[in-house]
Amino acid sequence: MQNMLSIRSYNTKPVNHSHCFNQLVLPIRGAINISVGNFNGRVAIGECVVVRSSEEHIFTADIEARFVVADMDELPVNISSSHCNVFSINSPLKSYLTFIESQLENTINTQLEQSMYHLFYLILAEQPLLPKIDNRISTAISFIEKHMATPLQIKSLAATAFLSETHFKKLFKQQTGSTVMKYVTKLRMEKAQALLTHTDYPLHIIGEMVGYQEPSAFSRKFSQYYGLSPTKFKK
Repeated sequence: MQNMLSIRSYNTKPVNHSHCFNQLVLPIRGAINISVGNFNGRVAIGECVVVRSSEEHIFTADIEARFVVADMDELPVNISSSHCNVFSINSPLKSYLTFIESQLENTINTQLEQSMYHLFYLILAEQPLLPKIDNRISTAISFIEKHMATPLQIKSLAATAFLSETHFKKLFKQQTGSTVMKYVTKLRMEKAQALLTHTDYPLHIIGEMVGYQEPSAFSRKFSQYYGLSPTKFKK
């Protein structure tokens, strides 16, 4: 079996089968209803469902739904060693799916397709396997990712999830294993680290891009998180 990526739609009538290779299904429009392993439910944008080799599964999807599908002879260790059938994907993989869709729908280039699959595999191997997240918390996480440069407070994030502050904080911790603000800080620091490594933006601009209007506040938080100031890290 050739390791490959493709764009697919699925039948609106239930289909029940298995195959001799692993398959990952990642919605890019709509959702899929699937029963596989210990999971029976709906998988939507921002999530990935894993169908392991020879694993019987039954599924349906809306006619307008579209998916990036990866047929794989081997799964990354983080997935193969987990019993998780569905997990939430991070922002870099979400963005990469958009590129995959555009490329596959417009160009045939075997070498590029193989390179895209290899990069997909590497990004996949870096995924923290968070279990399927409540849609309300998923909405809040998407808001955090898109508005990292702005002040983020529990009150406004709870409002995006249509939850009270108390319920939001409790559900967020249950779903992610982290408090809200620790999660926000983690995303900000990881983005700052990437910007310091891969761009020549001035430090104050990087600080602003990850939500710190004062350079001293950014430097202090980065130093606390990584044990090294942004200036020293850059060097």
